[in-house]
Amino acid sequence: MTTKELQDRIIALKKETDTCILAHTYQSHEILEIADITGDSFALSRQATKTSNRRLLMCGVRFMAETAKLLAPDRTVLLSSPDAGCPMAEQFTREDILALREKYPDHAVVSYINTTAAIKTVSDVCVTSASALNIVKNLPQNKILFIPDCNLGAYVAEAVPEKEFVFVNGGCPVHAAVTKEEVIRAKEKHPNALFLVHPECKKEVQVLADFVGSTTAIMDFARASKEKEFIIGTENSIVTHLQYECPDKFFYPLSAGLICRDMRLTTLPDVLACLEGKGGEEITLDEKTLVDARRCIDEMIRLG
Repeated sequence: MTTKELQDRIIALKKETDTCILAHTYQSHEILEIADITGDSFALSRQATKTSNRRLLMCGVRFMAETAKLLAPDRTVLLSSPDAGCPMAEQFTREDILALREKYPDHAVVSYINTTAAIKTVSDVCVTSASALNIVKNLPQNKILFIPDCNLGAYVAEAVPEKEFVFVNGGCPVHAAVTKEEVIRAKEKHPNALFLVHPECKKEVQVLADFVGSTTAIMDFARASKEKEFIIGTENSIVTHLQYECPDKFFYPLSAGLICRDMRLTTLPDVLACLEGKGGEEITLDEKTLVDARRCIDEMIRLG
């Protein structure tokens, strides 16, 4: 089948099966084209709760599908590629976080959305890269245990100097691998380009940026800017999406290595097989996990 034939079949089947397709922005462009909702991990799931579809199909990684289930426990939630995990989300176990809670009993456990449902059950509040600053500022506690991304945590800590932070040695291996030298080379190659970067990158990379923000914030900045050239310091799929959206502008990848292999596992045939009942995986969570993990997400919403 051609790409167009696959897409047409998927579009027809999602209507027949009352399925809303969710696609994270790191997915390929042909998958974004057949999705009903696209965006960052939490926004994606939250928007899905506003639909009436009885089934939600996640084109992304496992923790995102778990988040969708937490927010919409009455829906059938499917993960199109069961092997698509997240190295950052899987770096620590629930038991690891419980041990840290014992070590730092007077600290609020602030858990990045890029964590498993099991870790969310022992977290006080969840945050996204876009909301972390605001939520940490609004927390009544002055001592913060930030997990798992230490680069994002350090970015938040610098903006909230009145609070005390403890970090663990975790994070996104793809973003964390970017070096200052790569930024310098990219700037020399494209001297007229603004450099936009994700806070999951190291501080030495962030300080060279013209803008630091979440994936959605990076895309919004590039769309709205009057400038014409941009070096994109996040997953390389964003370069492609922006090229489609803003054909009058030029977008350059910061590094050839900025590729999330787990995100690339999902293909159009995977989505089709899932809709046909021949592939994918239904995400199920026990009642205690649904209640306990949802608590830190509700707290995130409450704190803004």
